[in-house]
Amino acid sequence: MKFSSSILVCVSAATATVNGALTRVSNFGNNPTGLEMNIAVPSKIATKPGIILALHGCFGNGEAYYQQTKYSQIAEQKGFLTIYPTSKRDSNCWEVNTAKGLSRNAGGDNQGLVAMINYTIQKYGADPAKVFVTGSSSGCMMTNVLMATYPDVFAAATCYSGVAAGCVAGSPGASPISSDGKCANGYVIKSQAEWTKVAKDMYPGYTGKYPKLATWHGTADTLVRLVNLDEQLKQWSGVQGVSFSQNVTNTPQNGYKKMVYGDGTKLVGYEATGVGHTVPVHETEDLAWFGL
Repeated sequence: MKFSSSILVCVSAATATVNGALTRVSNFGNNPTGLEMNIAVPSKIATKPGIILALHGCFGNGEAYYQQTKYSQIAEQKGFLTIYPTSKRDSNCWEVNTAKGLSRNAGGDNQGLVAMINYTIQKYGADPAKVFVTGSSSGCMMTNVLMATYPDVFAAATCYSGVAAGCVAGSPGASPISSDGKCANGYVIKSQAEWTKVAKDMYPGYTGKYPKLATWHGTADTLVRLVNLDEQLKQWSGVQGVSFSQNVTNTPQNGYKKMVYGDGTKLVGYEATGVGHTVPVHETEDLAWFGL
């Protein structure tokens, strides 16, 4: 998880410039948990642009994740929009442990994040069919939760070094300091059917498509154990109705193994040999997965 000493700037106006290329948005809609929104807008926006929601890890913030990733730089050529939100509680970890945080429209962080997306669609004429989410560590955990609670909002997801949706449920907190540690340490093990039910129970009655997922994890991760990659793949293979088909070694680089499910269009996993917490963001692969 990434530590940052950045201090977020308070603003009273609707928007203000932050870190040059970022814009702070203070009035973006329903924000039950007091999240902060920053958005990177390229100099030339594509017609009906896509949106990437990029989620930081614990102890981090949106401004730091903007600096650590290259999405907004690539957007100068591609014309898409990138939202970099900030969680403000529990060591700046995302709310992936509470009943409201694991439900739809129940007052959790996830509801505020979707409000940011709706604001961006309306303000910039973005394409609702090209909304994507990614994140590292706690941001990966929230990515899984957003896929389960708002599957109709996102077309695709990628994430790095996280856990299955619902893995942290019932823990007193979501951070390395406040959580019970069971999930991160790999003690929450379920069958594919059980994980599938956990995800689908977060949006009861939903019968539509779920986002496709590419999820990454390092074999040397001692903070969020590698077994959590297997649990994610169990969950989303069950939701998507696909089975493991093959491993592809040294993909997309030496020491990485790509685990393909079905024909590889709905679910893939990446296991990075010798890599700890977190797996470095692979923006080029993410954008290819998103179709951007």
